[in-house]
Amino acid sequence: MAFDEMSGDGGGVRDSYRGLAQWLSDAPEGLLQARSRQAELFFRRMGITFAVYGDAESGERLIPFDVVPRIIGAQEWAGLEAGLIQRVTAMNLFLADVYGTQECLKAGVVPAELILTNPHYVPEMQGHRPPRGVWVHIAGVDLVRTGEDGFYVLEDNCRTPSGVSYMLENREMMMRLFPDLFADYPVRPVETYADMLLSSLRACAPEAAGSDPTIVVLTPGPFNSAYYEHSFLADKLGVDLVEGRDMFVDDGKVFMRTTQGRQQVDVVYRRIDDDFLDPLTFRPDSSLGVPGLMTAYQEGTVTLANAVGTGVADDKAVYTYMPEIIRFFTGEEPILKNVPTWRCREPEALKEVLSKLDQLVVKEVGGSGGYGMLVGPAASKAEIEMFRKKLINDPDDFIAQPTLALSTAPTLDKSSSGGELCARHVDLRPFVLSGPDGVKVAPGGLTRVALKPGSLVVNSSQGGGTKDTWVLDV
Repeated sequence: MAFDEMSGDGGGVRDSYRGLAQWLSDAPEGLLQARSRQAELFFRRMGITFAVYGDAESGERLIPFDVVPRIIGAQEWAGLEAGLIQRVTAMNLFLADVYGTQECLKAGVVPAELILTNPHYVPEMQGHRPPRGVWVHIAGVDLVRTGEDGFYVLEDNCRTPSGVSYMLENREMMMRLFPDLFADYPVRPVETYADMLLSSLRACAPEAAGSDPTIVVLTPGPFNSAYYEHSFLADKLGVDLVEGRDMFVDDGKVFMRTTQGRQQVDVVYRRIDDDFLDPLTFRPDSSLGVPGLMTAYQEGTVTLANAVGTGVADDKAVYTYMPEIIRFFTGEEPILKNVPTWRCREPEALKEVLSKLDQLVVKEVGGSGGYGMLVGPAASKAEIEMFRKKLINDPDDFIAQPTLALSTAPTLDKSSSGGELCARHVDLRPFVLSGPDGVKVAPGGLTRVALKPGSLVVNSSQGGGTKDTWVLDV
């Protein structure tokens, strides 16, 4: 039985949801459905869409938005915030070490071959210290809940984490649709995220940039599935949105072309994967990046956020060593727990996984977006046998986890005529910012909800939706 975030285990209403429960009981019939239709109309008019790769017939889609907020109490959030700060602090120290003296590899904290043969390990970064020493400027850490105090980290995203635009748009939409509800709830603001991010990026600029560095958002272009978010963030930050063709490197410095001539760029918030950043260093067929960008980066004249090579820290196999990484670099016990995980690269673990595939979730170590995974209890016999062959042929590429009873939150059932609420499984992606002055967490994050009855897959590409996340002040 899944833990319900509104009613808890006992069937009553938990303290953080009491005000919402009363408001829902007093709301006129049909109000939630009407507001839900309004939200969809607003989102469609604003062009808040995404595309699904490999689905040529789908075109641009709206991410379904649920108008019932997910609420987290002040004390609950304080524990999550402390755990997130600890985890991302350790992540930055780990990356500095991996590309530095590699003490954690020498000590056997993480197997050296897991790092040095990792597809996301970038040898060109060995010995490099990024400007101000920050590697993971923006992290998205996916959390799931299984009980009153049972929060787990499902995975880390520290290459180009996405979804923050939906966090901000969801809040704006809820304030527009339910101002009376906000008046009765001490909800911490998320609108300050853009200012937090801009301040963090400014602080991470090379020292030579001075007090007013030039910052840009680098996008692959309008055909990318997250292009809306790229343009949204550039607008919120008040900086230029550029493609690779808009920039060039001269004398070890990066410039962008403007109507007033060339302008030196100090910080690139890049939404392009490592392989496509610089055709002179990585993929020569890439037309998305900037030739010579890595030369300028290694000379310290430009900051790339996130740093090149951070992918080794969000690899799903390396994830399994995060508790040891936290202990090694901070000297503390992890505040946030990992989901128990089998490393299929280990023979005994593989044997156990193969014996109960129908009970487990199996993931590719480099997979994302809900693709390349097996949800055993919901899979057909043919799918299970297909994954059995994959595991036997290439066990290093997979991890396995138990099928957790993810918590549920009240969600509007759009298929019902009366606007009833139903319980749907949720996760949470808080956004964590790192700078020279430390690590900060935006209060809340993106709650993703599995809209299909019984489904545990919350990804928008797999039919999931989003909710506004309310962190209470008291």
